[in-house]
Amino acid sequence: MSVAAVAAAPAGGGAAEWTGELIVAGRAEVAADVVTLTLRHPAGDELPAWEPGAHIDLLLGKGLTRQYSLCGDRGDRSAWHIAVLREPAGRGGSAYVHDQLAEGAAVGVRGPRNHFALRPAARYLFVAGGIGITPILPMTAAAEAAGADWTLLYGGRTRTSMAFLDRLAPYGGKVRPAPQDETGLLDLASYLAAPGPDTLVYCCGPEPLLAAVEEQCRGRGWPSGALVVERFKPRAADPAAASGSFELVLSRSGLTLTVQPELSVLQTVEAAGVQVLSSCQEGTCGTCETDVLEGEPDHRDSLLSEEERAAGETMMICVSRCRGPRLVLDL
Repeated sequence: MSVAAVAAAPAGGGAAEWTGELIVAGRAEVAADVVTLTLRHPAGDELPAWEPGAHIDLLLGKGLTRQYSLCGDRGDRSAWHIAVLREPAGRGGSAYVHDQLAEGAAVGVRGPRNHFALRPAARYLFVAGGIGITPILPMTAAAEAAGADWTLLYGGRTRTSMAFLDRLAPYGGKVRPAPQDETGLLDLASYLAAPGPDTLVYCCGPEPLLAAVEEQCRGRGWPSGALVVERFKPRAADPAAASGSFELVLSRSGLTLTVQPELSVLQTVEAAGVQVLSSCQEGTCGTCETDVLEGEPDHRDSLLSEEERAAGETMMICVSRCRGPRLVLDL
């Protein structure tokens, strides 16, 4: 891969994002089975700015692309920092990072991209589980810098498995570490007991934690939009979801296609020779988000909020389909 950075257009024709090759300038183990990588431009160039919640794609070769949240100091444009948990039951991305990306190695990178943006609020309740601390970490720094009232409930299997406790220690009582072997499961019922004015809840972690937080917020009357989550893995598919064929119109390409039941919109578009950026193929990264011009999307992603789904202005074409007979996309 060339060292030079290029601007890659996202699926829906929005702003270009950075693509290039970075060097692993530093590597450290920050918890059991968790390593951090410091990524720098080989020529020392500044990297694009980013906001809390952003992630980048690592292009690991042979079609292996994985997303990792940026967790460093966003004011430092000389480097990007990520943290990666080794997952023995994973699909190979974390093993590659742990075993192949030694200090000095080059790796393809694309991004940054943000579908977990920190919205302004007077008060934040952060909930992190395990490696889910990575996007939350810069959020706490941003909330502190903005003078917002915030607390973080941070759970993990053991204290040694919980990354960045040292970086969080200066915040004192605003951070509530809760290693499961010491305190049991997170006390979400108390933490999310009642909605507060101008209060947002941000949560990232394993699916059981996300589901529990969603249940607490629903049951305790938190307003729609107050909870923002980021999933590392897709929601469970709805077995009752229809998967019939439908007409697909690509407005910019001038093509009219038929999406068959066994194919995704993305596969159909690519088979017609229209190339779009995509990555996870499971509706969790947002790379293939595309503007919808006509038709009603059948959203099956794990990213869009309920408000965004209802608006129907964009869709993740790797997993989502159409509720009607015809869909027109800005492709």
